[in-house]
Amino acid sequence: ELLQRVSRGGGAEALARHTQRNKKLFVRQRLELLLDQEPFLELSPLAGLQLPYGDVPAAGCLTGIGKICGVWCVFMANDATVKGGTIYPIGVKKQLRAQEIAMENRLLCVYLVDSGGAFLPLQSELFPDKLHGGRLFYNEAIMSAMRIPQVAVVCGSCVAGGAYVPTMAEEVVMIDQISSLFLAGPPLVKAATGEDVSPEDLGGAKLHSQVSGCSDHLAASEEEAYECLRNVISTLNYTPVPQEATEHESPLYSSEELLGLAPRDYHCTLPVQLILSRVLDGSRFQEFKAHYGTTLVTGFGHVEGHLLGIVASNGELAQEASLKGCHFVQLCSQRSIPILFLQNTAPQAAEPSSTSQAEAGSSRLKAQASMLAAVACAAVPKITIVIGGCFGTDSYLMCGRSLSPNFLFLWPNARVALVDPRHLSRVPQAGSRDGAGEESELKQLKERLEEESSAFYSSARLWDDGVILPQDTRKV
Repeated sequence: ELLQRVSRGGGAEALARHTQRNKKLFVRQRLELLLDQEPFLELSPLAGLQLPYGDVPAAGCLTGIGKICGVWCVFMANDATVKGGTIYPIGVKKQLRAQEIAMENRLLCVYLVDSGGAFLPLQSELFPDKLHGGRLFYNEAIMSAMRIPQVAVVCGSCVAGGAYVPTMAEEVVMIDQISSLFLAGPPLVKAATGEDVSPEDLGGAKLHSQVSGCSDHLAASEEEAYECLRNVISTLNYTPVPQEATEHESPLYSSEELLGLAPRDYHCTLPVQLILSRVLDGSRFQEFKAHYGTTLVTGFGHVEGHLLGIVASNGELAQEASLKGCHFVQLCSQRSIPILFLQNTAPQAAEPSSTSQAEAGSSRLKAQASMLAAVACAAVPKITIVIGGCFGTDSYLMCGRSLSPNFLFLWPNARVALVDPRHLSRVPQAGSRDGAGEESELKQLKERLEEESSAFYSSARLWDDGVILPQDTRKV
């Protein structure tokens, strides 16, 4: 329901205005015309989602991965029905993440620009810092130096900071009577000089195609523009080495059954092998150290023909499990095998009450530090999926966001937090209080932590690459 609501953009009034002016297409219609007919992965579609869930996202842009002319691409497309395509802080973060993916995987970049530039009331959150708006242009320059192609279509108005995006791309397509590109539009020209000028005369498609040279191709319609861009991409000579078609089997058990297996109570009582048997090709899993450190399951399997190392939570990461995880991750790194992490971490153990328990805890911490170092330094692709609860230090060991996995996805039932709010028995405090005051404070803290640990709270802030349906895990 949330994804459907997001796909409707900025609401009925904004949608009507978008289509009435120049008969512009919606952002998803543009992608249908541009992308090959194969499925594509939309990244962080719930970024900017407001709580309660009644408001539309403020991201104002769509990012994803798909194929154009058989070449894998990252695309960034403004949705002008959301605040006129102006860029919010979360929209900047979303585009920076897409560029990071492009650089990390050397994927061609496609920009569909329909933007009013920065949302000025929030300029202090958009403009000045290292990972704010200007970083978009820095990344474009760096990708150009890396010889990663970047192409753009100006799909509508392209103002201020938004104007730098297409002009820094290698090739640009503009659409007659629809595209316009300028640093300051007609209203600011009027304010500064008193001159009345139309958008077309100031920065229209014909002016930039015939006079300034900012545009490399002039299209008569949006449909023609995307056909033109497909032709451009076919001449980039940027076809990665084709992968051989690999025969693969489906799991022996239906992926739809993952809906009934998604952990709800986060106590790790569900054997993670039940999940693996519905994700891996032929439900085949070659387990590593099956009888040692059994609260972590490690081994090898294939997903759609691709060999993966699997590191899956099966309970609390005790000393033996952490040593096992360290050993296995090092093997994968040595053999250049990508790693899939499935997170369902257990709540932290109670505080030690004896010297022997404290010593055991110390040994456990040392083992966990070894596994954390191995995960951080493993020079292979890492994909993390949170299938249940994700609490405390275990989430670091299992390649949470702070360890920079190539991708991080959540199932809708996932919880991401430092502590499980249901295991808070008291509120730490310096002074004494009456029992009723402590109880009230504890209740408020639990309610807040419960809300903030939601998968949707996480995804709205781009702490991950999106909430996915369990049955789509293999495809994603």
